[in-house]
Amino acid sequence: MGVLSAIKTSVGKHSASHTATHIVPRKVKFDWSHTPLEWIPGSPFASHFINEINTILPAGEFWFCRLYNKALPLITDDKLREDVQMFIRQEAMHARAHGSAIAEYLQSHHIDTERNTKIMDWLFDEALADAPLGVNVPKFLEKRWLIIRLGLIATIEHMTCVLGNYVLENKAWDKAGADPVLLDLLRWHGAEEVEHRSVAFDLYQHLGGDYLSRYYLSLVAVPMILGLWVDGAAHIMSQDEQYKSKKPSVFKPWVWLQWAKESKSGHLPHPLWLIAQQVSYFSPWYNPVTEGSTEEALAYLATSPAAKRATEMAAKPVAAAAS
Repeated sequence: MGVLSAIKTSVGKHSASHTATHIVPRKVKFDWSHTPLEWIPGSPFASHFINEINTILPAGEFWFCRLYNKALPLITDDKLREDVQMFIRQEAMHARAHGSAIAEYLQSHHIDTERNTKIMDWLFDEALADAPLGVNVPKFLEKRWLIIRLGLIATIEHMTCVLGNYVLENKAWDKAGADPVLLDLLRWHGAEEVEHRSVAFDLYQHLGGDYLSRYYLSLVAVPMILGLWVDGAAHIMSQDEQYKSKKPSVFKPWVWLQWAKESKSGHLPHPLWLIAQQVSYFSPWYNPVTEGSTEEALAYLATSPAAKRATEMAAKPVAAAAS
């Protein structure tokens, strides 16, 4: 029995869900008081580049939650509805965790994050809102506009699964003596992305998302993600004395070439590798189940310091009630 068949058997032959397990939200907290700005020793470029993820994610993940709450009444499959509800809770926690990294970590190191977060707020609160740029969508197109945005999320979630696998498998950071708190943030988040990797695509298909749309939505989402990442990282680097003279910008080749160069150390994925990982998403037979291992994700979550603390805290009220 193949992987897909096994999962279909476990969740029901006619279920729209390909998530065999029950997704678990984890209320994590991180102590940023000892995390240095250069959290990968000897790799300031990679440190800044990955730190930019903290300013990219919160607005987008809260946007995911708003759209998924809007989609919930349209779901007719019980297991998929449960998946989506748990996905919302996980994504909200991701947004809060990265938000704490902005307020308690980056800003404590005197990094100006306002410019980057304002761009993300505009994108998700204005350009991709229910009324994009203040223009009301005609009633008969409201569901279509919702499905288009759910398709963007499905594309983004494919990339976050790719990055989730990357952070779970990356040992170069450990060898370099990277900060354990930031590593745990990345790996906890990455593991949950792998854990819920099927939900966005399942929902998109369940509500009528079509194969052809995956192409043009990917052509929008992938360049958008890469451009926003490089643009925000360049802004953070411009605040570092060792990079100021370079005048980093998304429009200058230096940042892109340095990204490719830094990838040789194993501290960053190569940009062309990231783009290549999108190829499987274009297949008519694409299924997120084959894009990662739930077992590996759950194995990390069982050892993650933040996830273990969250589990212990959740168990305390239950133990108190039983005693």
